[in-house]
Amino acid sequence: MVSNLQRTIAFSPPDISETEIAEVVDTLKSGWITTGPKTKLFEKKLSEYTGAPKTACLSSATAAMELVLRLLEIGPGDEVITTPYTYTASASVIDHVGAKIVMVDLAPGSFEMDYTKLAAAINEKTKAIIPVDIGGRLCDYDAIYKTVNEKQNLFKPSSELQKLFNRVVVLADSAHSFGAKYKGKISGTIADFTTFSFHAVKNLTTAEGGALQWRGDVGLDDEWLYKQIMLYSLHGQSKDALAKTKAGSWEYDIIYPAYKSNMTDITAAIGLAQLARYDGLVKRRREIAAVYDRVLKPAGIIRLEHKSGASASCCHLYLARVPGIGVQERNGIIEKLALAGISANVHYKPLPMMTAYKNKGFDIKDYPNAFAQYQNEITLPLHTLLSDGDAEYVAVNLLKAVGEI
Repeated sequence: MVSNLQRTIAFSPPDISETEIAEVVDTLKSGWITTGPKTKLFEKKLSEYTGAPKTACLSSATAAMELVLRLLEIGPGDEVITTPYTYTASASVIDHVGAKIVMVDLAPGSFEMDYTKLAAAINEKTKAIIPVDIGGRLCDYDAIYKTVNEKQNLFKPSSELQKLFNRVVVLADSAHSFGAKYKGKISGTIADFTTFSFHAVKNLTTAEGGALQWRGDVGLDDEWLYKQIMLYSLHGQSKDALAKTKAGSWEYDIIYPAYKSNMTDITAAIGLAQLARYDGLVKRRREIAAVYDRVLKPAGIIRLEHKSGASASCCHLYLARVPGIGVQERNGIIEKLALAGISANVHYKPLPMMTAYKNKGFDIKDYPNAFAQYQNEITLPLHTLLSDGDAEYVAVNLLKAVGEI
């Protein structure tokens, strides 16, 4: 029986232990706080964890996505496909490089884009697709690759890197899915390029930060690609600060007037400690999700399935949907949860409902399935600081609020 005593349930606080604190203190005492030895070690450990050939740590997943688009030389006159059901970063990076944003609606009753409509969105201007692994569950990459390969005859490469792929490039927004698996393969090794977020609310955090990984079986020169990403992320400077500290090695060149999106050793230190604990953190998330499932599934609440078929999620978000209600009723439920001390959220308000994308001509009426998912979606707290009792308290109060509609 769940206690009726009021609780305070935060939505997604970071799980910071003494291990992370000790790593950061060690970094501060080392005298090296920007990109340096701990960032390079973190990259190495991330590659070991996923099996990707290389990892480039950056300031955010957003930066990683944009740098890939720029490295591919995607720009004005090109098109990039993504989903309307995501955070703005998945689409804003397309706009940053001057390409046209193309959105494919979700499949009915799904948080993934409708792969049966993907083919119709690909034309001679299409250079990349940015699928989104929402909630920690990987997309159906078999369906994505099947479609881009079937449309290979339409692909018109306009750079040497595009010629290497000779098809639409798959650039995964895997901000939610570090550690998730699809048909036995782990995120980071499935899409052509995979971008991770280590923001404060993510399963693995560096406070702010992200990383880029790529497949090792498409003919990429891993060392060249890594150096290019480092170049693009540090003003186009030919040497980073670590390299310049070597005796007599002060001189550098600016190869390209580039960007500033490097990771620091302070944030990498947090990441090293988090990575060492990561399997345990994900295990606990799965346990909390199982508590929610046990209480909510019999009551008819629709949930994103974190373990089904070919996909094994890392349980980043617990997305629940209340059948038969609209936006007003959904918002009322969230307010009632707040009165019970529970912080809930919505993932996501579709991009065509946002001012920036309305101003670009997008209309939510063109994305009915995305709106249908949004109008009754409630994201429940899912983090490692919750007890089983906390999870039961959240679930019981959700059912109480639904019953009061």
